[in-house]
Amino acid sequence: MAERAKRKSASPRKKKKRISGKAWFYGLFFTAVIGIVCGIIGYLLIILNGERLLEEHGSKLEFGEASIIYDVNGEEISRLYTAVDHREVAEFSEIPEIMRQAIVATEDERFYEHSGLDFWAIGRAVVKDVIARSAVEGGSTITQQLAKNVFLSADKTFFRKATEASIAVALEQQMTKDEILTMYLNRIYFGKGISGVKAAADFYFGVELKDLELWQAATLAAMPKAPNRYNPINDPEASMNRRAVVLSLMEKHGYITEQEKLEAQAVVYTPPANQEQMKEGSYHAFVDFALEEAMEITNLSEAELRVSGLQIYTTLDQQAQKSVDEQYANDDNFEKSVDDQIAQSSMVIIDHRNGEIKALAGGRDYEMRGWNRVDKLRQPGSAIKPIVSYGPALESGKYFPWSTLTNDKECFNNYCPSDAWGPVPVSMTDAIKQSRNLPAVWMLNEVGIKNATAFAEKLGIQLEDEDRNLAMALGGLTKGASPLQMATAYSVMANDGKSVDPHTITRITGKNFEWEYKAPASKQLMSPETAWYLTEMMQSVVAKGGTGARAAIDRPVAGKTGTTQHGIPGYKGDGIKDAWFVGYTAEWTAAVWMGYDKTDKNHVLQKGGGQSAAALFAKVMGPALKGVEKESFNRPAEAKEDKPPATIANFKAVFVEEEVKVQLSWDPLEASGLTYEVYRKESGANDFVHFVDAVTTNVDDMSVFPGVTYDYYVVAYDAKTEQRSEPTQTLTVTIPEVELPTDIPMEPVPTDSEPTEPGDGQEGQPGEDGGGQGEDGTGQTEPPAETEPPNETDPGAGQGDGSAGGGDAGATTPPPADDALGDFLNGLESGGE
Repeated sequence: MAERAKRKSASPRKKKKRISGKAWFYGLFFTAVIGIVCGIIGYLLIILNGERLLEEHGSKLEFGEASIIYDVNGEEISRLYTAVDHREVAEFSEIPEIMRQAIVATEDERFYEHSGLDFWAIGRAVVKDVIARSAVEGGSTITQQLAKNVFLSADKTFFRKATEASIAVALEQQMTKDEILTMYLNRIYFGKGISGVKAAADFYFGVELKDLELWQAATLAAMPKAPNRYNPINDPEASMNRRAVVLSLMEKHGYITEQEKLEAQAVVYTPPANQEQMKEGSYHAFVDFALEEAMEITNLSEAELRVSGLQIYTTLDQQAQKSVDEQYANDDNFEKSVDDQIAQSSMVIIDHRNGEIKALAGGRDYEMRGWNRVDKLRQPGSAIKPIVSYGPALESGKYFPWSTLTNDKECFNNYCPSDAWGPVPVSMTDAIKQSRNLPAVWMLNEVGIKNATAFAEKLGIQLEDEDRNLAMALGGLTKGASPLQMATAYSVMANDGKSVDPHTITRITGKNFEWEYKAPASKQLMSPETAWYLTEMMQSVVAKGGTGARAAIDRPVAGKTGTTQHGIPGYKGDGIKDAWFVGYTAEWTAAVWMGYDKTDKNHVLQKGGGQSAAALFAKVMGPALKGVEKESFNRPAEAKEDKPPATIANFKAVFVEEEVKVQLSWDPLEASGLTYEVYRKESGANDFVHFVDAVTTNVDDMSVFPGVTYDYYVVAYDAKTEQRSEPTQTLTVTIPEVELPTDIPMEPVPTDSEPTEPGDGQEGQPGEDGGGQGEDGTGQTEPPAETEPPNETDPGAGQGDGSAGGGDAGATTPPPADDALGDFLNGLESGGE
């Protein structure tokens, strides 16, 4: 063992061959040389290619070919010019230093250091993209952006990016930094159809370029990344947030102080008076909405999209849009404001059969203000009830439009909604027709928050965690819902419960781009029966007596109103914050919202509410649908019919004097499981009372009294559907009076006399009213042990005995006071109506 270990230790080891330092040096040296040579060659190729392109297209100082937007019929409605008509060329000397600093700090912080390509920025962008595994940051310099905007189309390919780099380097070789920056600021797009910083200063602030203040310069510098999103007209809040980012970058690079930053961040934007003069284009709100959609489809920025030479085909129906524009231009359709902040509104119309958005209104004076309210969230009020209360209840299969909501509570777990009717049982149809609050909350409580939330979110209504309580039955949501979201949700009801995909673009074509809309697979979001029941119920809202009666037009309409209270702390006055009507015909769905952009005690709606929104719906939809073929709402074959039982036939009411009762009878109905409800009213009473329920077709009223008149009618009741038939005709029965004579002496009746033989009907003759006396005039007998009723088939029975039971074996003691009372007690036949 030791010998083997010694031999092993003595065996020679294999030595690894080491690379000498000299070899390492030469290897690295030649690798670096090759890399440098390749870099130089590549750089020279870039420069040469850029020089060639500049030589060929150096005079191309205009924007690319404008994209064109068409309506649903292929008619041109707008050209997406880059606003050359609204561009003013500024000299370098006119551009204030604060504007140049703001754009450099935001778009290209190393602008004065690189030669067209910022390799540090490119490297940083590559690293971030690799980490994020997606393109999260770009490395384009101002010079590259200028090359792209001036000389190139907007297609995003490797060769386009390489060409962009070539032109950028060539531009840096032929132009100074100041010239490049000036050209860039003259050509940059600032949204709203405005190009160039000089025109932008005038349009957005009403000032000369040289007079721009810090906050204004920062606002403009914030816009190139997303002109439509970050301009202060379309979205003031997003503009302020982006402006704050620009100011922070300016402070970081030493252009401004912290105090200057804070002051500029705090300024609130107000549009200038001359802005109206710079408007252009038709159907501006629709075009802006379609533009946003096209940007998502093409993955291009707005500036790129405008110069792409694309043909964008949309769903716009000019007849519908003109109807919208006409009514929104009519101030009589809206409440008058106490100042220059006008009452606002928005509307969107969707063809729910295919999801095409036919028309929309972003607001009154939209072109001036630019805030597209179609996709802005507001509190939906009672318009949410079909979505969170009644829809889920119907979908459960446990409730129907005719179901009675017992609604026996005023408070639910310490939540006490107000309702003018109080906790009164009501059918679901009447509850929605009259927009009652307590039934909606009661119904949501029965359905459950979880089920209601799931149902609403399927329809596109997003609910926050804090919304998941009973208050959502009345539309008390944290963020609310937009007119587009509400119209989409109601479109599902109108589309037999199937999903609807709202869109404005059907096709986009271009030199290097082809796209066509393909509808996503349809989903059944609610049963066709639920959709039908909701439609059926909401048609009552538009009928006489409904809260949305003013929405009625010349074709069937279903819909729901909604209002929300102002909710202003400390303000005790009346006022409405949001007013809605969301409704649909068999062809199109529309949502109308009214209110103020900023609600305070001086800016709340004081009248009309949902009724005003309903009236605007009718004024727009009537002309908009002119010429559109009328269709009918689809009733599914499986839907249960809201049909009461048939009216009862052959109703009779007869007074049976022998038994002192009124006998009621009628023909049976074919339907099974019915109950017959008998109603009675006696003379002197104001109303009928529910007398008795029966499962057979005859009832005896044994509680009648002489001299009283009784009225009767009967209805059939179906417990399954909770429906009642129409009442029968009312029948009247008068019970005869009993007159007691006063001239008949009363004689004692012997108690020990032998019974006399009853008359045989020959010697004794019946009295005038049918009573009988014996020959001796007394007809007195011992009372039998048990009296039997007279033989109804033997009219002569009991004649001549003078007893009280005509046909009894003998009279009881004492005898009747007179013949009339005897006749009554003997039950002689008498008819009644």
